[in-house]
Amino acid sequence: MSFINICRDNTDPFYRYKMPPIQSKTEGRGNGIKTAIVNLAEVARALNRPPSYLVKFFGYELGAQTQIDRFLVNGAHDTGELQDSLDGFINKFVLCGSCKNPETEISLKGKDTLERDCKACGKVTIIDPKHKLYSYIVKNPPDNKKGKKSATATANVVGGGKSISDIAAGHENEFSNGNGDENNDTENFDEDDDLLAKKIQAEAAQLQELKIKDDEWAVDMSQEAIAARARELEGINSNGINGSSTSLNKFDEFGEWLIKESDGNVSNLPNDVEIYKKIVEFELLESPEILQVLGQTLFDENILEEIEPHVGLLAKIINEDSNFEKSLLGGLERLIGIQYPSLISQIPKILHSFYDKDLLSEEIIINWGSKVSKKYVSKDVSKKVRKAAKPFIQWLQEAEVESDEDDE
Repeated sequence: MSFINICRDNTDPFYRYKMPPIQSKTEGRGNGIKTAIVNLAEVARALNRPPSYLVKFFGYELGAQTQIDRFLVNGAHDTGELQDSLDGFINKFVLCGSCKNPETEISLKGKDTLERDCKACGKVTIIDPKHKLYSYIVKNPPDNKKGKKSATATANVVGGGKSISDIAAGHENEFSNGNGDENNDTENFDEDDDLLAKKIQAEAAQLQELKIKDDEWAVDMSQEAIAARARELEGINSNGINGSSTSLNKFDEFGEWLIKESDGNVSNLPNDVEIYKKIVEFELLESPEILQVLGQTLFDENILEEIEPHVGLLAKIINEDSNFEKSLLGGLERLIGIQYPSLISQIPKILHSFYDKDLLSEEIIINWGSKVSKKYVSKDVSKKVRKAAKPFIQWLQEAEVESDEDDE
């Protein structure tokens, strides 16, 4: 199914907030004719709003009676009319009043004040109380506890009373010795760690992960590695050997282009549109390994500040494909474990940021942390990286269990 921008006025080529277009069909005839919105549940889920709000809004806007349980609006209404009406709902009840980002939640303050809490910019804006739907929402406020992404549920805690916001903020945690030396404990992967790894692995097995062999090829996109491969190929060519086997592979060429364009400084990288066009030019858009390259070339030691500018590019390429997510984790593992080992202590913050921006899913992160792998880095480095990630992974698991209990 094709998707459309939640905010249809936004023409940004990397706008990452999508929803399925309205699908409707007409039922009955004469005075009993009705319009059924067949995919209203999926649209509501994309907007993070209860379906009943959308049905009631259509009724108010179109001057028609509705049946909330069956997603029906009395009368004959074509799809275009419903889609245009939905734009009004999005502008009034979804988009942030400050940054126009749809990543908001509706909350009821006091008895009759509705607010939009934006998770993107942090602003809280008042919803216009003039629309008829306002009163309906006040009487039927959303339950923001159920179905809420666990990364924003700061009320949940990790062992020792630490919330995920504490971990993301870098407060003292399980792998800190209390003296600010967070790296000290990452040197030893002891029996306790092994037990935790086994526990994580057992639980992750239920998620039916597609196993990846440790000996699969990984792309080393450090400047030193590219230079070494180039020197080697120059030596081969000087001996008179020609053909495609003597040229840098496409991943190397793309990585070399990025490094050359930025002069080795990520702050000088080409804009994301140019990078995307280059990926298409090299015909790498369908190759998960491209995320290994991007994971090692878009960021440096300031990765936490560099993620946001590239969210659109990464989201468009990943497109919720688990293989691409795994490849991105592999690139980050090389970046942190080999190029910038000083970042190991910040792995919980880094994973949290990628997760919160929907670039890495909960399932993929938990599976990645379930076992040490030498696919991208040495086994020792892999142990250190996953040990540092342990508090965040443990929190994800506990939040998942709590969510299951709430559903029950």
